[in-house]
Amino acid sequence: MFGKNLLVTATLAIALLTACCATAAPQETAAPNKSEMSNSQAIVLGIVEGLTEYLPVSSTGHLLLAERIMGIGDSRSLSANEQERKKEAADAYAICIQAGAIIAVLGLYFGRVRQMLMGLFGQNPVGLRLLIGVVAGFMPAAVIGLIFNKIIKSYLFGPWPVVTAWLVGGLAILAVSYRNRHILKVRAGSALEDLTWKMALFIGFAQCIAMWPGVSRSLVTIVGGLLVGLSLPAAVEFSFLLGVVTLSAATAYDALKHGQAMLQTFDPQSLGIGLLFAFLAAVVSVKWMVAYLNRHGLEIFGWYRVVLALTVGVLLVTKTI
Repeated sequence: MFGKNLLVTATLAIALLTACCATAAPQETAAPNKSEMSNSQAIVLGIVEGLTEYLPVSSTGHLLLAERIMGIGDSRSLSANEQERKKEAADAYAICIQAGAIIAVLGLYFGRVRQMLMGLFGQNPVGLRLLIGVVAGFMPAAVIGLIFNKIIKSYLFGPWPVVTAWLVGGLAILAVSYRNRHILKVRAGSALEDLTWKMALFIGFAQCIAMWPGVSRSLVTIVGGLLVGLSLPAAVEFSFLLGVVTLSAATAYDALKHGQAMLQTFDPQSLGIGLLFAFLAAVVSVKWMVAYLNRHGLEIFGWYRVVLALTVGVLLVTKTI
């Protein structure tokens, strides 16, 4: 059943992404250049995306770091217009390969998705309640994202904003873990079926904080779920489901707006490889995270973020990367 569901969702998602890229508004750019990314680089980016998308460590931050290390989108020797084009293409690629991780969650949580679809047609009250919650949680990001998308990409998609967010987020996890360990590890709390639209809306506003690359959408939505009274498993599951809608919207938006620039800079094969490996890595990551958080808290991710931020900060100061 999982394989069949996965095949259907994968086909639909890839077809939609391809259509979005193909119908994107024409870009005023130079002649296509198909040598900006190798297959091995696409594999690395796909794995990085899939492993980190649903972990509270920020996939966008990791992708920007990986692109910088591999020199993808490096345009310091080009004209201002070419620099803008390459940065636009690299940023769009980092967002569009999220589709692979989205497909993974759709397959792993197909039962919940089907429950919400049945609720939409009046056949499952619990599914309808959850669907309303997902929509309520998505709305703040939809509105704020559309208003501030250009500003966010212009000023926050850089190494130092990401390092700052990693460090602050890591210290916040450790502080909460130290003072209230029972909150992060408690099994008690409301089930996902008890989620109200007001609780979901609060989580949705928390999700907006993650528009700052490096913060982590998963982190703020899981913590938001805990703060409104959900159990840890319920908060994690809602984070995944909310992520499907939020990431799908972001992927479609960037594919429509920057699809032409992305495909003029990177070969379509690179996009396909990135999607495939993002999917495979996300399946592993989601299964591991659910099992891990059922036994432990978030503290390990706090230490990881702090160490990563300090390490990358030193490498940036020394101009190693």
